[in-house]
Amino acid sequence: MEKKDLLLEKLIKKEEQRQRETINLIASENYPSKRVRKILSSLLVSKYSEGRPQKRYYGGMENIDKIELLTEKRVKEVFGLNSSWEVNVQPYSGSVANFVILRGLLKKGEKIMGLALDQGGHLSHGHSVNFSSQDFEICHYFLNPKTLLLDYKEIEKRAKKEKPRLIIAGYTSYPRKVNFKIFSKIAKEVKAYLLADISHIAGLIIGRVHPSPFPWADIVMTTTHKTLRGPRGAIIICKKQLKEKIFRAIFPGLQGGPHNHTIAAICACLDEAKRKSFKSYASQIVKNSKTLAKELKKYGFPIITNGTDNHLLLLDLRKKKIGGKIAQEKLEKAGIIVNKNPLPYDEANFFNPSGIRLGTPAVTTRGMKEKEMKKIAFWIKEVLDKPFLIPKIKSEVKRFSFKFKID
Repeated sequence: MEKKDLLLEKLIKKEEQRQRETINLIASENYPSKRVRKILSSLLVSKYSEGRPQKRYYGGMENIDKIELLTEKRVKEVFGLNSSWEVNVQPYSGSVANFVILRGLLKKGEKIMGLALDQGGHLSHGHSVNFSSQDFEICHYFLNPKTLLLDYKEIEKRAKKEKPRLIIAGYTSYPRKVNFKIFSKIAKEVKAYLLADISHIAGLIIGRVHPSPFPWADIVMTTTHKTLRGPRGAIIICKKQLKEKIFRAIFPGLQGGPHNHTIAAICACLDEAKRKSFKSYASQIVKNSKTLAKELKKYGFPIITNGTDNHLLLLDLRKKKIGGKIAQEKLEKAGIIVNKNPLPYDEANFFNPSGIRLGTPAVTTRGMKEKEMKKIAFWIKEVLDKPFLIPKIKSEVKRFSFKFKID
């Protein structure tokens, strides 16, 4: 008889319980469907498949090749791409995919330009602690200090001055739409590649509630577990002429065998993203985000850029005289899960910044709509203004959460 690992089973059950009885407002998290989760635990996990479909280094590849090719086909379908684009679904994660793109296209020491991390960029876009800054020269662009929006004229000026070899248009905490057409114009002017990192907004693009990076970018990278609502993986899409350099950087350059169970789960989530219900879901994400921002503004919380166009918003806590770390901890005690986040031009440090980031993909997956966003905004206000109410609110949040099932 198989011996049970009681400790591990207990911890998994506790984590599942935590997720079911709390409100998840972390913008980069979501709940994949039961179908996607089932595929992740299938026997596909046991197969090794180094190389590209029909060019493998192992036998027994008949079905694996078909799954990977089907996944690539579905990527093109959901984004409406023609044969001038190439797809690779093998990258293990978004950071790996970004590094692969940089190493595939650029020589060591060449210059890349992306939004600074404290302004809403990502570690893998050239932050000093990341490998991307060790292999390449980095220059950053910045948000307009008054509006806190992307300032395309200033970005253009900086690009002409710095002459980067690659420009990154992609963000982890920017609440407004991105004009990829203008970025394309800037990149062409300085003869740079344009990389669109759409990890956060892929589902919104597929759902037609955010502008597409196609045909403007040279390379598009996305993770698959945020608004796309799939497993934890990544996709690289590039113009045909860049295929050889980028694909060779993935394998044999950086990775070994791809994770076939993850690729199949991505295939399933792409099938879900083709349905009409997904477009309604993407639209509801934005409606929920806008409602949450509006309600919190009503309660006296300044919102960075004064609102949102997408799935996330940044709450400025300086007026409330509370740090982001403390706010995150207080809200978690009440069953509301957020993450502390730096604000543009914030003088506070990364470990206790002046803001928190809120996102609506996960709560929207659970079926919450504008009515529920109003209730959540009220609870956030009560927790941060009246911490003595935390036990009471935690009980209310728990009862509330059980009404909205996780598939």
